[in-house]
Amino acid sequence: MAEKITEIQSRFERLISTRNIKAISEELESWADPEVADYIISLNKPQRILVYRALPRTRAADVFAYFQPDEQDAFLEALTDTDTRVLLANLSPDDRTAMLEELPATVTRKLMQLLSPEDLIESRQLLGYPEESVGRLMTPDYIRIRADWTCEHALEHIRKFGRDSEVFNILYVTESTGQLVDVLRMRRLIMEPPSTVIKDILNYKFVSISAYEDRELAVDQIQRYDINALPVVDSEGVLVGIVTVDDIMDVAEEEVTEDIQKGVAVNPLETRYSVASPNQLFRKRIGWLLILIFVNLISAAVISNYEDYVREFITLALFMPLVIASGGNCGAQSATLMVRAISTSDLDLNDWFKAVCKETYVGLLLGVVMAFIAAIVGQLYGGDSDIALTIGLSMITIVFVANSFGALLPFVLSRLKIDPATASSPLITSIMDVIGLAIYFSIAVLVIS
Repeated sequence: MAEKITEIQSRFERLISTRNIKAISEELESWADPEVADYIISLNKPQRILVYRALPRTRAADVFAYFQPDEQDAFLEALTDTDTRVLLANLSPDDRTAMLEELPATVTRKLMQLLSPEDLIESRQLLGYPEESVGRLMTPDYIRIRADWTCEHALEHIRKFGRDSEVFNILYVTESTGQLVDVLRMRRLIMEPPSTVIKDILNYKFVSISAYEDRELAVDQIQRYDINALPVVDSEGVLVGIVTVDDIMDVAEEEVTEDIQKGVAVNPLETRYSVASPNQLFRKRIGWLLILIFVNLISAAVISNYEDYVREFITLALFMPLVIASGGNCGAQSATLMVRAISTSDLDLNDWFKAVCKETYVGLLLGVVMAFIAAIVGQLYGGDSDIALTIGLSMITIVFVANSFGALLPFVLSRLKIDPATASSPLITSIMDVIGLAIYFSIAVLVIS
């Protein structure tokens, strides 16, 4: 396999060195678009342009859509205005909108000047929707037919105007005023007699989404109803576009990446880690770290308040990390489970009481088991039954409180319109350090006194 790859690379190097455009185009015909995109990016700048120009216009636009935003920006700088104008004209509307909103504002303004009047109107309309909305994600390239048409009339319309549709096997049935009334499969249309009126074969069961909804809702809808494309409507129910599953997969990946980054107290990166500068990484991480420092200072204040007990019973300090870390770990587990359940719509915000009760019970079970083991360890190493009792009671109380608090916090943040992923492991751990220390020393004072 490695020898075959080496042979292909050698052949391409010869073709590029001789600038044999026709041969390069023929060689790339059997390649998938993502593979062509990866190969072009691996070349140096002059070779990239040479290979890219060897592609047919429509395919060149499809390959360009697979570049990352920073790669698209660098690639556009190397193209002439003529090449850029052709590229923009052949990009699908949703891919063009995604590119324009990712590029710097100065570059976006320059590219907008190169668009045709029709594409300019279309791009301005799509860019006019709020960021992170479905309107920014949709494409206006779909097949629309009228409910009062016959099947024969609809098929004639499809043959004439259906070539540029992003989804060919799904038809959108509307009234004369543009309101969406149903979604029809191409197979059903073909199987009906030509004289059948479209409205007579509809069941009026369809799923749609507002152009102003958050794009995460579109992800949930497509996953829930297992559909390839989701119709997008305005406030009056008029069909304005569709969102396809390939766009949704990109959004789902971005949202999961954001949640993972928030889960470790990092503000989401606007670009890939591999191209993010050290300054960007510093700015995204320093904010939460400074907040956590101040939270941990409260822990230091709690310890200083019980300084005399720590000095007199040094064994308390030895077991402090064991008890406190257990609370942070349990709280982080519970919060992570809640955040994921909320984000996948497994739990609704109204389910908070049921979820907290369940985690409270689980926390009690975990606390009993962990307290039993911790008390034994405390007896063996501390040699004092009061110390063992303190450790055991502290463990069961802290784990119980941490599990309940970790379950409740994501629901509270969601009610406050804050991303529940903010209930990150570092945040939960730092808060539980403060609460855990207060519980630990309070129980120690009661038991030892």
